[in-house]
Amino acid sequence: MLYDLMHKDTKVIQLSLDDNGLIESHGKVISPEHLPIGTFQKGILNGKDLKEWWSKRSIPASRSGIKDILYKLDVPCTTALISRCMGLSLSDQYWIRESGTDVSWGDVNFFDNGFSEDLGNLMFGTNLNKKDLNLNTPDNTSDGILKKRWKIIDGVRYLIKSGGGTALQEPFNELVASHLMDILDIDHVHYDLTWMDGRPYSICADFIDRDTELISASNFLNSYSWKKDNKYTQYVSSCSQFGIDIVPTLDRMIVMDFIMINTDRHLNNFGMVRDADTLEMIGPAPIYDNGTSLGNDLLTRELPQKLSGECKPFKNTFEEQIKLVTDFGWIDFDRLFGSEERIREILSIGDFLDKDRIEILVDTVMRRISDLEAIAADN
Repeated sequence: MLYDLMHKDTKVIQLSLDDNGLIESHGKVISPEHLPIGTFQKGILNGKDLKEWWSKRSIPASRSGIKDILYKLDVPCTTALISRCMGLSLSDQYWIRESGTDVSWGDVNFFDNGFSEDLGNLMFGTNLNKKDLNLNTPDNTSDGILKKRWKIIDGVRYLIKSGGGTALQEPFNELVASHLMDILDIDHVHYDLTWMDGRPYSICADFIDRDTELISASNFLNSYSWKKDNKYTQYVSSCSQFGIDIVPTLDRMIVMDFIMINTDRHLNNFGMVRDADTLEMIGPAPIYDNGTSLGNDLLTRELPQKLSGECKPFKNTFEEQIKLVTDFGWIDFDRLFGSEERIREILSIGDFLDKDRIEILVDTVMRRISDLEAIAADN
C-alpha cells in the first residue's frame, strides 16, 4: 500500500509498505530538508537507512511479553503495528497517511489528541476482547525491551515503565539517579515511582511536545558525522556544526553513568532536541533512561562479585570513559556524600528490595562517589 511520509503537515516522500509494515520502495524525495535525521548523508537520501529508521520505529521484537501479544492480536510482527497508529509517536512529529488522502497532523497527533490504552493494558497483563481492540496508540512506536506504556494523566503524557530481571530494580534506580542529578543541578528527566498490583514502575512526563522532537545520538551521527576518529569526537564535532557545545552535557552524563554503573547508555539513550517547525537544533536532550544500573539484573548474592558491566557508549570500561570528562569543578562532593540516607530511603520504598541488597547498593554508590572524587583530584 502507498503512504505519504509526513513531517507534521509537510509531505516528505511516498512509501510503499508490505504486509509486515516494512518499506518495500520509496518515491522521489519531495521535501529533502524534512527527511528524518539519520536517513541521509550530505543531504542525499540513503534508502537503506530510511528502511532501518522506519523498522526501528516499531516495538523491538525483544520487548518483554510482546510475542504473546502479537499472537493474541494475530499480527505477524511488531512493524505491522506501526500503521495501526499512522506511525505517530510521542518522540517526534513524523507519521504516515494513505496516499491521496488529506488527513491533517493536527487532527491525529498524540500531543493534542487522545489515544487508546488497549495495547498498554495488554502489555501490563489486562485481558481484552480482540474484537474491541483499538490500536491507535503511541505504544506501537515505543522503543526498549522493558514493558512500557503511555498514559494521559490530567492532560500530561506520561511514560510508565516496568523493571526487569529478578529484582525489578530499574524503577528505584531511576529515582536514585534523579535524586543525584537534582543535587548536582543536571538537566534531566524527573522520574517518580508508581505501583500497580504490588509491583513498582517508573513514571515520567514526556519531555518532547508538539513543537519539538528527539534526535538520538545514533541518528545524529549517521547524518552529520565525518565517519572518522572515535564516536566521542564525532559527536562533539557534529554538534559543533550547529553551534552547540555538547561537552558539558557529556561530562555530566559520563559522571552519572560512572556513579550508577549504567550499562545501557547506547547511542539511542541520549541525543539532541530539535524544533520541528524551524528544523533548528535547540540543544542537548535532558539525561534520561538510567534504570539499567547498579547490577539490576543480578541476584543479591551475586552483587559483591559481579557488580560491574560493559560500559557504553564511548569506551568499554567506566575507568576509561571517565577519562573523557574535561571538567569536574561543577561536582559538589559534599552534597553527594550527604545523599547516603536519602538513597537508602528511596531503595526502601514499599519494602520491596531486600535489606541486604539495599545496603550493598548504597555502599556501592558511596564508593563510586569516593572513586570519582579521587579521579577528580588527580585532574
